[in-house]
Amino acid sequence: MTRLDQISARGREFLGSRHAIMAGAMTWVSERNLVSAISNAGGFGVIACGSMTPALLDAEIAATQALTSKPFGVNLITLHPQMMDLIAVCAQHRVSHIVLAGGLPSGAAIEAIKAAGAKLMCFAPTAALAKKLVRSGVDAIVIEGSEAGGHIGPVSLGVLAQEILPVIRDVPVFVAGGIGRGAAIAAWLEMGASGVQLGTRFAASTESVAHPNFKKAFFRASARDAVASVQLDPRLPVIPVRALKNAGTEAFTAKQRQVAEAVDRGELDLAAGQLEIEHYWAGALRRAVVDGDVENGSLMAGQSVGMVTGEQSVADIIAELVAEAEAALESRVGGGIAAGRAAPYESAA
Repeated sequence: MTRLDQISARGREFLGSRHAIMAGAMTWVSERNLVSAISNAGGFGVIACGSMTPALLDAEIAATQALTSKPFGVNLITLHPQMMDLIAVCAQHRVSHIVLAGGLPSGAAIEAIKAAGAKLMCFAPTAALAKKLVRSGVDAIVIEGSEAGGHIGPVSLGVLAQEILPVIRDVPVFVAGGIGRGAAIAAWLEMGASGVQLGTRFAASTESVAHPNFKKAFFRASARDAVASVQLDPRLPVIPVRALKNAGTEAFTAKQRQVAEAVDRGELDLAAGQLEIEHYWAGALRRAVVDGDVENGSLMAGQSVGMVTGEQSVADIIAELVAEAEAALESRVGGGIAAGRAAPYESAA
């Protein structure tokens, strides 16, 4: 067993995959083709349910199961109006893992997922919330830094990991945000993470159904091109989104201004205004990913986009990440960790 296998054992066992490498759930991108390819290559694919209806999710899970016999998960948004129906669909298909995102899950949702026999993963932006989720029965935590693409929190992974990894020991913790090289995977595992989650590199893979224009925009971009959206009006709080800067970025700023003015005129209440702003992202992302409109659509990408320089198959990406991680660990032979002394925050396998 390699050193990489040793320090990722807890994550690999939890996911049921060859490698403790999860895929981030990306709307319009994380569908049957990409998810099955990731799981078949030894990683752990995750379907992005997003705003799917139960019928659409039912079809997507069935199609994914037809393409892979390996484990994969389903990401559900806690605010989805048909959350319980979506959980029931996952249960019917015996989905092994459910990842909840977008806010604190209800007790009923947690109970239904556990009753179905699925392992439950949740995102935690703070140590206090992570502890609360563990007490409520969550089986694993994902911590995602602000370096990530799409909807993000305000704190970098480097800080979150220092706050959360030392205190969450009862369940596996997977880290996400800005991870693009295997050396980084090795470092986070040594620090005590059970595994990692990547999105940006997989979004531009050969098996990704994203439009060729979308992928080419990734190949041309640098880390500094992936910027977080700015909130204009404190009355209309919106979760920041990290995406490549383009005309669509400016359009979002204009959209916020337009909605704020409508609120001032009494044409919209605050709740309706927030909803309109969120709907902007759903349409803008589809324009970029599906239609290939990279000027006006939303090019959601993490800061690791600068490490995406060309199209690779999922299998090649995972093999490259694993080889880099093993090489990084080999280079430290003779040091404290490689000699067998436990990393300061390492969880027991």
